Amino acid sequence: MRNKSRSGVRIHKFLLATFVFLPLSLLAEPITLKHAVELALQHANGAAIAAAEQQNADANARQLRDNYLPQVTAGSGLGWSYGFPLTLGGSAPSIFNISAQSALLHPELRSFIHAAQSDTSAAGFRSKDQRNQIIQDTVLSYAELEKWEQRLDRLHEIYPDVQKMQAAVANRVKEGVDSELDETRARLSEARLRLRIAEARGSADVLREHLSKLTGLPAAGIQTENDSLPAFPAAASGDDAPKEAADSSPAVQSAIEHARAQFLRAEGEHRTLLPTVDFGAQYALLSTFNNYQNYYIPARPCTVSIGTFLCPEATFQKNNATVGVSIRIPLFNATQHARAQAADADALKARRQADAARNQVSEETLRLQRAVTQMQAAREVAELEYQIAQKNVEAVETRMNSSAANLHDLDNARTQSSEKLIALQDVTFELERNQVALLRATGNLEAWALAK
Repeated sequence: MRNKSRSGVRIHKFLLATFVFLPLSLLAEPITLKHAVELALQHANGAAIAAAEQQNADANARQLRDNYLPQVTAGSGLGWSYGFPLTLGGSAPSIFNISAQSALLHPELRSFIHAAQSDTSAAGFRSKDQRNQIIQDTVLSYAELEKWEQRLDRLHEIYPDVQKMQAAVANRVKEGVDSELDETRARLSEARLRLRIAEARGSADVLREHLSKLTGLPAAGIQTENDSLPAFPAAASGDDAPKEAADSSPAVQSAIEHARAQFLRAEGEHRTLLPTVDFGAQYALLSTFNNYQNYYIPARPCTVSIGTFLCPEATFQKNNATVGVSIRIPLFNATQHARAQAADADALKARRQADAARNQVSEETLRLQRAVTQMQAAREVAELEYQIAQKNVEAVETRMNSSAANLHDLDNARTQSSEKLIALQDVTFELERNQVALLRATGNLEAWALAK
């Protein structure tokens, strides 16, 4: 019974290990980088937010521009009057009334309209920058997921050899060939490998979840496709690249348009102190039950010593209309002066921020240029070190055939080879990260990501 119980426990452990170390790639369908980027541009929340901001800026510009169109209002002011008819809601009581008004000459309004148009342009550049951010996020998440998937495949491939190595060392300990310390070292090698597998699996799961949020695909169904990343173009190495990147950067262009909008807005605040002209028209159908006829009576003849003529008294009639212009000339407004000065300060701040954004992009582009060159050299070093480690494994296996090496030498050689492979994968991803960032800085990211 005890033997059967132990056999059941071993089978349970084997099935559990099989489930734990089963690659998730067997349960997913491959997706290309281009398709992932296309889905992210359609589904990502950042793209929708940027589009909404652009629509809002465009609507604000139209709102200011429509002040030159007449605003027509129709209604009624019905009510009972006692004595002289007083106003209801700012207008005389009437059966029906209609009014129209619009701006004719407003110097500050033109500046505000131009400022709103600059805000619209800035929102468009921010939308483009957000689009590049989504592409960069998707590409880097995809590339990192590919790195972890490849590492998982490699770890699953060598895991049986590590188990066999541990079992062989355990037998050698029982035979008295190896010490218990050697067995502990073998168990440590397996524990390290399981730690690597858990790390790779956890990182891959997090990246799949992130890509799921970006693309709208189920996380369990996301798997990278080998060689899906397009070949990276030669990195820009000229001295003019940082300046060209700063000139073409959507973030810098957005900051410049924002500074221009703030300057125009400050100009509008100063122009608010200038005279304005508005158009206005109104028609009202008055009633007789509001006592108008008691205070505005019909004209009647008047007699004086030199003759007879109509008395100059007001007359009442139902139909009334007024058309004209309203002219306003500001004389003194200390509050508006202070508001204009505050707008000047905001414009200066925005201009300095635009200069800072340009300098930041230029410096970041130069840093990325140097980082790409450095990581290319580091990748070459890591690749050569991995090749040497692989050759060392082959040499140890050859020596084992001639009894010149033992299992521990082979275990150490394989461990070093695995570590060098992991280092090579990490360096390769860091190189890709800097190359993608440089493509974004130079404005070539979208064309590269959607090329293949």
